[in-house]
Amino acid sequence: MAFISVADEMAKKSFTSVENKFITKYLPVLEPVAVKIYLYSLYLYQNGQTAYTLCDMAQALNMSEDEVCSYFEYLEEFELVAIISVSPFEIKILDAENVYGTPKKFKPEKYSDFTKSVQNILKGRMISINEFREYFYLLEEYGFEQNALIMIINYCASLKGDNIRFQYIKKVAKSFADEGVTTAKKVDEKLSAYTSSTPALIKIFNAVGIKDKPDIDDDKLYKKWTVELGFNDEAIIAAAKHFKAKTAERIDAALSELFKNRKFDPKEIADYCKNKNSVYAATLEIARNLGIYMNNSAPYVENFVSVWCNMGYSLQCLTNLSSYCFKHGKKSFEDMSVFINKLYEEGIITDEATDEKIAALENEDKLLGDLLSTCGLTRRVIDWDRESLKRWRSWNFSDEMLFEAAKISSGKSNPTAYMNAVLSSWKNENIYSPDKINPAPSSFGASAAQSKTDSRELKSAIEKHFFDLRHKAEAAAESELAVALADEKYGKLHKEINDLSMQLAFAEVREPEKAEEIGKKIDSLNLLADDRLKQLKIDKSAFTPRYKCKICNDTGYDPDGKPCVCLEKFIASYNSKI
Repeated sequence: MAFISVADEMAKKSFTSVENKFITKYLPVLEPVAVKIYLYSLYLYQNGQTAYTLCDMAQALNMSEDEVCSYFEYLEEFELVAIISVSPFEIKILDAENVYGTPKKFKPEKYSDFTKSVQNILKGRMISINEFREYFYLLEEYGFEQNALIMIINYCASLKGDNIRFQYIKKVAKSFADEGVTTAKKVDEKLSAYTSSTPALIKIFNAVGIKDKPDIDDDKLYKKWTVELGFNDEAIIAAAKHFKAKTAERIDAALSELFKNRKFDPKEIADYCKNKNSVYAATLEIARNLGIYMNNSAPYVENFVSVWCNMGYSLQCLTNLSSYCFKHGKKSFEDMSVFINKLYEEGIITDEATDEKIAALENEDKLLGDLLSTCGLTRRVIDWDRESLKRWRSWNFSDEMLFEAAKISSGKSNPTAYMNAVLSSWKNENIYSPDKINPAPSSFGASAAQSKTDSRELKSAIEKHFFDLRHKAEAAAESELAVALADEKYGKLHKEINDLSMQLAFAEVREPEKAEEIGKKIDSLNLLADDRLKQLKIDKSAFTPRYKCKICNDTGYDPDGKPCVCLEKFIASYNSKI
């Protein structure tokens, strides 16, 4: 018969699972109360007692809260739990660390000198057998020389006091082992290198009111600040003071922000911090000008306004630009950023240059408004009109000729498209002054067969034909994209790709070294998005309008403004039906 069995009734009841490694490795050596604490913690977690508190556990086990905390600290030394918060008190149960089997046997006599040395260093408390067992484990499993580990323990005690807990010592020892620093010589070299930077760290800590002594982790941060980021001690102190940083971690965060914004000199840092509130105020004003409500302005400062300032734009200039953007339909930070990037590419950065550019754009919009009115339209100016004006100007047409074309186009079903056709025809016929305009303009350079039908009706038919073709292709593409975006997974990926694309645009201007990383993320997300489209059986190419004519994209005119082959075919077909 088996040594242990259970009754049928017991087999049907609920249970708390315990790792075998805990039973075989830790149970024989842990203090009994610690075992009780550990098992009760497992029970609470596995039975969903999420509302349980430290006070509840102490009452249930008839112990004080301090006693429960001390046993959790004891279990933490064995890496069976991790204390992740002190107030409120929270712990995380960890995986039993070592290999399956009974604890390794260490011969105390082998380490008698070592144990005496360690106890002499840690005079503030008596070292338990279990703590010595962990030191022996470090010596044998990590390959530390005894003198090397003693040096590490002595270093930790000099920083934290002779009553320092084992967990900190173990953390430092493991960090040394990870770097292959396990001999007395290498430990001495590492501590010497750390000691060389200690005076600078002490100077920085004293200057900003940090009372703790610098440790190895602080030394790593100092090397990051001075070597990787390029700050000198005066700049570090200036940053800590201006950001009111009272820990090394907060100094690190401040310097990372300054590095991102290319501020390295103490004066630059002072100016940056002085203007930081101004930047936030300007961001709020820009948002108001754009008609946007911001719940949290920090992301807009970091991702937009600070970027624009680093490009060289003043806050007053940005405020003026935001007013212009709102009036011209660019009512988001993203749209404004696209506009500013275009200005930046043209080298338009100073207040004077931007004022001149805005004035020029305002004049162009006024001209376009007058042209639209001459055409018989009452709508506002849109970007397509601005692109058309840029194209007509590139064709060397004067404002006078533009108004002549607008008069001829008045009353047509699509006046602006008709106007583009008239100007294209004049360009091909080298007509650049009003006196050369024929009383009855040719039908956009088509063949003589076009005279078989009324010019006005033909032009109307052309406009309707190509409008219908474009509308059909673009509506189909929008419909396909809408179907894909209705899928939650693809919609989320599509938004992430768009957001990263915006970040990529900023990175290429502000932090070129990050552009490649963002590009890789976009490529990765594109692959996931493409896979999702395959699962949905949607062809990604359908998102792009499939124009019937690949030469002119169903406009009737090639990129040079000349009549497309498809236009001539349509005219021939139209005339043949008369």
